[in-house]
Amino acid sequence: MRRKKQFTFAWLLTFIIIASACGPSGPESGGENDGGMVKVTYKESDEVIINPERGFYNYNSFSTKDDNVLTAEQVKRNRSAGRSLMLNLYYLYDFRDKPISSEFLNRIEINMKALREGGGKCVLRFAYSDSEENKPWDAPLDLVLQHIEQLKPYLTNYADVIFAVEAGFIGAWGEWYYTDHFNMNPQTPEDYVPRKKVLEALLNSLPKERMVCVRTPAYKLNCFNISYPDTITAAKAYNGSILSRISSHNDCFLASSNDVGTFNNSQERAFWESETKYTVMGGETCGLSSYSACENAVLQMEKYHWSYLNSDYHPSVLSDWRTKGCFEEISKRMGYRLVATEGEFTKEPRAGEKWSMKLKIKNVGFAAPVNPREVELLLVPESETGETFTIKIEADPRKWFAGEEQSLDVAYTLPPATKDNKYAVYLNLPDPASTLSVRPEYSIRMANQDMWEEETGYNRIHTIAVK
Repeated sequence: MRRKKQFTFAWLLTFIIIASACGPSGPESGGENDGGMVKVTYKESDEVIINPERGFYNYNSFSTKDDNVLTAEQVKRNRSAGRSLMLNLYYLYDFRDKPISSEFLNRIEINMKALREGGGKCVLRFAYSDSEENKPWDAPLDLVLQHIEQLKPYLTNYADVIFAVEAGFIGAWGEWYYTDHFNMNPQTPEDYVPRKKVLEALLNSLPKERMVCVRTPAYKLNCFNISYPDTITAAKAYNGSILSRISSHNDCFLASSNDVGTFNNSQERAFWESETKYTVMGGETCGLSSYSACENAVLQMEKYHWSYLNSDYHPSVLSDWRTKGCFEEISKRMGYRLVATEGEFTKEPRAGEKWSMKLKIKNVGFAAPVNPREVELLLVPESETGETFTIKIEADPRKWFAGEEQSLDVAYTLPPATKDNKYAVYLNLPDPASTLSVRPEYSIRMANQDMWEEETGYNRIHTIAVK
């Protein structure tokens, strides 16, 4: 469909966003209710759907040992394989004792531009060592902070294509364990101060809408000297505070009873279960175990609200999921999966009068969308000469939590220009970044049959004929 010029009008009367628990969607059908409304039910799609900021990722590493860079074509091929995410890990081998070179910074910028052009986003990490043998494992604190300051313009200017940043910098692989400069066995709040400074520097280098993931719950607890009950709550989530922006990654998911040291006790598990409802959670598996069996894998992804996972590692775990039959479910449910279940619309809309809509949306994924996202309705005329009307909805998809159903209630006075015209009604969930907001590959596709319009990134939910 040809994109027409859009106008946003002030005739919007009310927007009410309600959360409720309801059952699954039924087959598509229509019917009247007692209030002059027509009811539509929608069919859920059975497809594995590619959507922004969720799902399996493709791993890439970059270092001074090579000169590889991303291209837009690589990003597009990743999308063709069903993945919208990449994890880009930069090894700063040659900069453990000096500033990052302009040549290396230029490679980072090339990669960011390729992501934007190709329609992808990345999880980002920086480290100084790729093994226990590659020493020193990291750089001194003052140099790490200098490096973060050098990276700040890139983290700021390309935040639109950054899904999340893993804390990195400290220890082999940037996983915060093996370390030369940050105390391998910190015990007191003072011992954690250098790590806290790295976290704060990273957070201050990113827009407040982006999160930084730490490798274990203990790092957040100890860096900020908080206790298990001090978890993020609905009241504190997404408020831009440092604690609301520190999230999680687990790079030994399902490998043992404590995920190879990720958890020290059940309280830390409960802490992450609560935190990840409002923050990013992702990582990779690291070996086949009894804990990685399908039933437990799905259960743990539900508990910890998983949004992203390595598509290549660990191969034995991924192969077992394919063999045992849960790989497809995990692929579908990783991150958010939004299903329109039911809609109610004014049966006989008239220009100059109130038009009402109630749309129910259920999240059947493991997590809510974790970064800001706009919500709008579009009334797109079927005639070539008509105007497109945009209705902005004051909703926050970050609060469309897994397993819950939301209701978008809209009352809108149809402008005089709509008279005697027929309109397709679309739900649009675009990226809020001005660089991406009209890019269909960055809009959320609903997990419904016969709804998605690939050319525009809109979801068609109804048609109205205005009198």
